[in-house]
Amino acid sequence: CGAFVCGLRARDGWTRRCRPFADGFCVELQGRSHLSSGLVLRWFQGHLQRCLGAVRYRLQEHCRVSLSACPGHPPTLHILPCSDYVCCHISMAVRLIPAIPLGDALYLTALPPEGPQGPLAADALWGLNASRQEQRLLGWLKEQAPASSCHLKCLQILKGLRDLRRQGLEEPFCSQWGRVLSSYILKTALFSLLLQGPLEAWDERFLVERLEDLVLYLRNCLRKQVLMDFFLGNTSIPEAVALPRFLKEAAPVNLLSSFDGPTLDLVAFQLISTWIQAPHIIRMYSSPRYLRPVPTP
Repeated sequence: CGAFVCGLRARDGWTRRCRPFADGFCVELQGRSHLSSGLVLRWFQGHLQRCLGAVRYRLQEHCRVSLSACPGHPPTLHILPCSDYVCCHISMAVRLIPAIPLGDALYLTALPPEGPQGPLAADALWGLNASRQEQRLLGWLKEQAPASSCHLKCLQILKGLRDLRRQGLEEPFCSQWGRVLSSYILKTALFSLLLQGPLEAWDERFLVERLEDLVLYLRNCLRKQVLMDFFLGNTSIPEAVALPRFLKEAAPVNLLSSFDGPTLDLVAFQLISTWIQAPHIIRMYSSPRYLRPVPTP
């Protein structure tokens, strides 16, 4: 499901010598010790809370700093500059996620508690972060596509429609909607569609047509229950986008395999409904009374 386990290479008997580390950060799977994403994340969040006081003290003359944590999401650091100028009162939110470097600008990142479920203990699973490779791909697309290409605008608009539509959904479908249409899945659909046709067709004057193509492409993927990870084992990526050997030789991964058919069908139906009713949804759920409050620090 696009998640990995992090095995630990060590000499025999290391668990006896390093018992505190093993007890605090490891889980046993098939007789081997693996680094636990969940245990590392809980340790990381505890240290963030303890360090926040020192950070506030050193930065109190320049900005206000607070930390918020919501179930299923990584902790977020909120920074608000202190200034007499209104234009400088722009806050910054930084997600803080523990990661393990793999080399070649690849990282294993701790998954939230509601991450993908698989045959292995969910606590042991790590996500793969290939943001550097995404930047390389976007750089190549910028060179090949028209100067006024609308592909990034399409992604931004689709994310906005997803978030607005979520305001009117009830649980548990509201959470399912957000997980199925995660930012990574939306980006994967966009990248896959971009490589299928001429990049000249993504000129900004065709914004509505390309946005509709993206919605329909994603709807078809949901109905077929198949959307392959763009970087893992994808042989159609242009050679100009240099990829680490690990990504090239990896087995292809279906990002939708962890969701059941009825859920994907319901999301597909709701996605088309959202696209058809987009003007109404924008007017209705952009109203301040429908916006959900920011988590209290």
